[in-house]
Order: sequence, then C-alpha cells, then structure tokens
Amino acid sequence: MPIAHEDFRNLHVFEHPLVQDKIARARDVKTTHSQFRRLLNEIAGLMTYEVCRELKTRNTEVETPVGVTNGRYLDEPLTLVPILRAGIGMTDGMLGLLPEARVGHVGLYRDEETLEPVEYYAKFPPDMAQGMVLLIDPMLATGGSASAAVDLLKRRGCERIRFICLVAAPEGVRRLEKDHPNLTIYSAVLDERLNESGYIVPGLGDAGDRIFGTQ
Repeated sequence: MPIAHEDFRNLHVFEHPLVQDKIARARDVKTTHSQFRRLLNEIAGLMTYEVCRELKTRNTEVETPVGVTNGRYLDEPLTLVPILRAGIGMTDGMLGLLPEARVGHVGLYRDEETLEPVEYYAKFPPDMAQGMVLLIDPMLATGGSASAAVDLLKRRGCERIRFICLVAAPEGVRRLEKDHPNLTIYSAVLDERLNESGYIVPGLGDAGDRIFGTQ
C-alpha cells in the first residue's frame, strides 16, 4: 500500500520493495533507453494495481465449468490520460493491467514569456466524467503542467481524478495541493528539490529524452 506522506496530506508514496528497486534502476545514468522504458512501464503497472483499489464494482453471478458462484465486475469506465509526451512512457504498463481502459491525451507546452502552460492538444472519451481518471506524468516538478491538466479535466466534468508520477519535487506537490486541494497524488518517491533549471534533484533526468532516446 502507498503510505500517506507526513508533510503532504495529499501525497501517497510507494514504499514497496519492487517499486523502490525499479525506480533506483531507472534513476541510474547507465540505464539504456530500452531498459528505462521497460522499468517505467513495470513501475506504472505496480502503482496502478494499488490505485485501482478505489474502483467501483458490482456483484454478479458467474457460471463456472462446474458450478455457479458470486463474483464482482468493474462497474465504471476508467480513463488513462498521459500528459504528452513523457506520460506515454507509463501508459502501456497500465494498459497491461487494465486493457479495458480508454486513453485520452493532453498536450501542454510552457510559454517562454509568461512561463505558464499552454494547451495545444486534448482528446478524451465522451463519457470520461462518469468514472475515475488517472492523470499520468513521470515527473512532478513545478506542478504547472499537472495543475493545468487537472483544470482541463475538471472543466470536462471529471471529479474522481488521481495523479500518478514516478518522481515528485516538494514544489510540485505544494502547487497541486494549493490549486487542487482534493486531488490525490501518487508517487514512487519524493525528492529533495528543484534546481535553478527546474529539474528535480536528484531525479532521473529528462524522462521524455530517456524514454524516446532524444538525449
């Protein structure tokens, strides 16, 4: 189970040994692009398993080859929304666990003058607001893009939003808690700080570059 962080009431950190082993390997500068992609998907799958404890289910009667029993099926639509581009690197790991999930996409870039996130792409399933939405981005740095993405989802009627990342900085967690106090954040680790360039320290570098081999 992810553990609620003592300093941030909305943040839940995964202390599971498998998650911690894989995030340590992903951080390693010697890890190749193919290994990095695999690790991100594996971590995403492990985290999703725990986050999905909150999904609604319905009771049903199931006929087995030798009898009848009671069972439970998922009873709400589930939508994954990666923030482009790095969020894509975690999506396959989640879909491996939840093949019935739909996938929306959010594209944001930072305006160089205002430093504010600007939406350039958004595509969602029409009934997304009827179920849980998992907003995905490997890094929670300043929190600007994540907060803008949550705003976007809320404008489309979404209420049950969960944010999933691999590495979070305190600055990003504070921004989300301020802008969206009811949002639950799940992260594999909480790191020390942001440096002067806005990178998480110690972090794992630029997740998008490491996923797609564009370093």
